[in-house]
Amino acid sequence: MNRLFSVNDKVLRRRNLRTVCSEVVLLLASAFLFAMAHPSFLFKNGFGFLAFFVLIPVFAVIRNTSWKLVGAYGFLYGFVYYSIFNYWLTTFHPFAILIVTIIKGAEMLILFFALKAMDSWLGDVLKGRLVHVLQAVIWVAYAYISQGWFAGYPYGSIAYALHAYKILIQVSDLFGIWGLTFMLVLPQAFLGNWAADHFSKTKVSHSEGLWQHILVHRITLCIYVVLLIAQIIYGIVAYSHWSKVQEDKSFKVATVQHNADSWKGGFNTYERNFINLEKMSLEAMLYNPDMVIWSETAFVPSVSWYTTYPYEGNDEGEVFDYLRRIQGLVDDFVKFGSELGLPLLTGNPSSVIKDPNLPPYNEEGEWNKLDYNSVILFDDGMIKQSYLKQHLVPFTEHFPYEKQMPWLYNLLKANDYHWWEKGTESVVFETSNGIKFSTPICYEDVFGDICAEFVENGADLIINMTNDSWSGSEAAERQHMVMAVFRSVENRRTVLRGTNSGMTCLITPEGKIRGEMTPFKMGYKIWDVPVFTGEKNGSTLYTRTIDISAKICVWLSYAALLCGLALVVFRTVRKRKNIVK
Repeated sequence: MNRLFSVNDKVLRRRNLRTVCSEVVLLLASAFLFAMAHPSFLFKNGFGFLAFFVLIPVFAVIRNTSWKLVGAYGFLYGFVYYSIFNYWLTTFHPFAILIVTIIKGAEMLILFFALKAMDSWLGDVLKGRLVHVLQAVIWVAYAYISQGWFAGYPYGSIAYALHAYKILIQVSDLFGIWGLTFMLVLPQAFLGNWAADHFSKTKVSHSEGLWQHILVHRITLCIYVVLLIAQIIYGIVAYSHWSKVQEDKSFKVATVQHNADSWKGGFNTYERNFINLEKMSLEAMLYNPDMVIWSETAFVPSVSWYTTYPYEGNDEGEVFDYLRRIQGLVDDFVKFGSELGLPLLTGNPSSVIKDPNLPPYNEEGEWNKLDYNSVILFDDGMIKQSYLKQHLVPFTEHFPYEKQMPWLYNLLKANDYHWWEKGTESVVFETSNGIKFSTPICYEDVFGDICAEFVENGADLIINMTNDSWSGSEAAERQHMVMAVFRSVENRRTVLRGTNSGMTCLITPEGKIRGEMTPFKMGYKIWDVPVFTGEKNGSTLYTRTIDISAKICVWLSYAALLCGLALVVFRTVRKRKNIVK
């Protein structure tokens, strides 16, 4: 008897090990294919069709596995997925990809627990009929919450894999990427849960066949099919409309892509970049543009600082000689901008005095200033307007936990990360001919709410100023660009991207990408930018209700999980009472 128990126990353990190995393989395969759905090292535009079924194994594993393993699986999935998806972060710093993969692994650990809880706690009560719906709601809530905190990072969200499916993404002007995310995840949760029951070898009895499963859930599936048909019809109508509608204004713009190495600094680099920018801008002037655009931090010395507090000293020393040379370079910029005869929009740090009781420079030549990553509109020999970046890149531009985590703060500082101050205003620029536009800097355009707030404040055009050259990867630049497609559709505004090395392009309100400049190549391009004004076209539902659908999913998720937890506690208490009796 004991011997038989021992043998069966070994068989059980061996079977469990085989099950765990198969689940890990499924998760690794899903993570790899999920990464390939986006622009990657295999295909520059991504295999978007994978997004329609790549999560099925995830939901199957979550239902089939134990509570002890589900958290580890979540961390593994997030870590592997973002290691593949964000492989180009190693170019920036090995520490960067480690931070991102650990954070995303931790976020997906929580997600997997929540998905498991929804299935385990409420599955019996709901008889499985709404579990997949609630799991889709939880996935939307996760996608929203994971981009909303200090280290929020929207890269890799499943909706962005469908950037090429123009008909399907048109609903983004109603619900942002959240409605699309829900419609993508729900059928995969449905099929994943069915597959877990039907193919599981650990269950005594298997579930019904797929057709029977569909019949059991016919009401929710019928509703889903109706929503899908409505999404397609809406997409066809909206796409047709925005493909044909005439712009309200036309804006002729020259973008200059100077393809500079982001890692090189110093006066000689700043001077060489300025000479290249100046040369190509003057060539572009032959086409009579209305404005010239340079990219994020294209001109590095702060024009605002050196024009407000010019260095005119005669002190000796290497530091002071550097200040004189930088001052001369800024003077050259001001002269060039004054003689250009039209607005020059460029990324350029803005600096303000830090301590008004102290001089701008001390005896050692050190600055008494605070720096902002910003965009300036230079016209008529002066800075007419400036925008200060609101959403700083975590860990590299901003780290608010110096006192709570001094060890990490000091480690980041030791790796030469530069802290910027944070802007607070969604600025709308306006040219003399009445063109209103806003300029999300760097990855600010991957956040739907930031761009929607610009448009809500009156922007008729979005100009993204970015510098992804440090990645050395076209895939990284394309991952960034395809997210901008959704900003254009969400707000029904044209997006123009002015970049250092790619992807410089124009995106129309229906989501078409036009005129991509060759990445990692110096050049300039003239654009006739279609401008659609708020006066004639109004604002979209998404612009007016920024992320409301995602917020509803968050509260629904909290409510469902709390109900499930209360049910577990109630059953536990009742069970104990029965045992006592």
